[in-house]
Amino acid sequence: MQITGDMLIGAQAVRGNDAVLQAINPATGEVLGPDFHGGGAFEVDRACTLAEQAFDTFRALAPQRRAAFLERIADGIEALGDTLITRAHQESGLPVARLQGERGRTANQLRLFASVLRDGRWQQATLDSALPHRTPPRPDLRMQNIALGPVAVFGASNFPLAFSVAGGDTASALAAGCPVVAKAHPAHLGTSELVGRVIQQAVAQEGLPEGVFSMVVGAGNEIGTALVAHPAIQAVGFTGSRAGGLALTRVAQQRPQPIPVYAEMSSINPVFLMPAALRARGEQIARDLVDSLVLGVGQFCTNPGLVLAVDGPALDAFRDAAAAAVGVKPAATMLTPGIHAAYEKGVAGFGEINGLHRIACGVAATGPNQACPALFETTAAQFIADHRMQAEVFGPSSVLVRCRDAGEMAALARQLEGQLTATVHADPDDYEAVAGLLPVLERKAGRVLFNGYPTGVEVSYAMVHGGPFPATSDSRTTSVGAAAIARFLRPVCYQNVPAELLPQALQDGNPLGLWRLVDGELGRA
Repeated sequence: MQITGDMLIGAQAVRGNDAVLQAINPATGEVLGPDFHGGGAFEVDRACTLAEQAFDTFRALAPQRRAAFLERIADGIEALGDTLITRAHQESGLPVARLQGERGRTANQLRLFASVLRDGRWQQATLDSALPHRTPPRPDLRMQNIALGPVAVFGASNFPLAFSVAGGDTASALAAGCPVVAKAHPAHLGTSELVGRVIQQAVAQEGLPEGVFSMVVGAGNEIGTALVAHPAIQAVGFTGSRAGGLALTRVAQQRPQPIPVYAEMSSINPVFLMPAALRARGEQIARDLVDSLVLGVGQFCTNPGLVLAVDGPALDAFRDAAAAAVGVKPAATMLTPGIHAAYEKGVAGFGEINGLHRIACGVAATGPNQACPALFETTAAQFIADHRMQAEVFGPSSVLVRCRDAGEMAALARQLEGQLTATVHADPDDYEAVAGLLPVLERKAGRVLFNGYPTGVEVSYAMVHGGPFPATSDSRTTSVGAAAIARFLRPVCYQNVPAELLPQALQDGNPLGLWRLVDGELGRA
């Protein structure tokens, strides 16, 4: 499949007339062809208008048909083979093996949502029978979830496949019955076009309205703002910086009809080292934690950017082991020159904070856009006193906080912002103290881990990849896992609707064979 530099507006390949964009290999600085010609308000309006025109047809499609559509996209992404992996490697600097794994995750999450569609529980079909002889009488009431409307999806910088054009936001929105207008990330232009063409082809092969999918390209913030502001768009999926997420949220809230923005933004993912675990295996935890810290050059949204432990000899041993492990880690290429510059600025800013000391740095950079891992240290009192230490430094940087005791550790936890994850390393002798800490972590994070490391997010039914602000803009949702479909659905109640007009999910006899709640009883009635 050839990369042309075009946008994909419905069934058409469209060349924009605005600024020219070029992908760059961050490892070499090489400009990658072809040139991409960005669009503007005209192309956004065309894509959104097509999405609105496609919406009612697409949402009414049988769930089995939408499931087959998602599976066709997954098959098409895999069929791209080395063409996709090579281009993604050139545009991101990520290792080939990592990208092969990410391609598998991208295909698997599309297939997961196909399974979700066939299962049918996402519809939450609920029937309350009429009670005409009750005082007052109860009408016949039936409820199901329906699609919210066309969705704008913004590709992420750190996952050029799994959080991009055909990533989790797109997969869950399409599964819900929502057409998608995706904005390609400017760092992954060729990768985005390859995947976008697969979706475009799947739309045609499945005989769907062309507006089910479009992909726009543009420089600066204008095209993204136009996309979120367009009246056809009914929800937004975003993964990126806090500034970017909040900017889109402001646009969405200032519309005549405000819409939800599901933005994953900022998290430092605290790791709590309890005393017994630290004494028993602190040095091994240190080495494994540093491996997690530098994984993907620290460019995971679940990167462990904060470590808390009770002061004492066991923490000293952990500190020394962690510093030694960081010291031998090589610098590595970050995703873009802009991300690298932001990392260098963040690390330098930490170095200017009183009471925050750098205790280790990895091997110096030998090439462009390479990040050197860094480990800092402070005390709980100093951390609480200076909110700047809570800032996310996107990259392989972490802060070790020394606490006087478990009480001070819990007090610090209460001061933290919302997080995607919170990790606890604990042995049985720690459980009494952890029992008091766990309720705090439940309020602070979307996922609580024990004796593991937060990098790595399983795509499954039980996964929650979300959390209180600023981890996400809506703590009630997840952007990964089967429950992500709920973001793009809304309930509708049907009161005394004639049987001939009821949607299939709510008809007597249950023609779809769904699990339904009928008069308070769950079954297939």
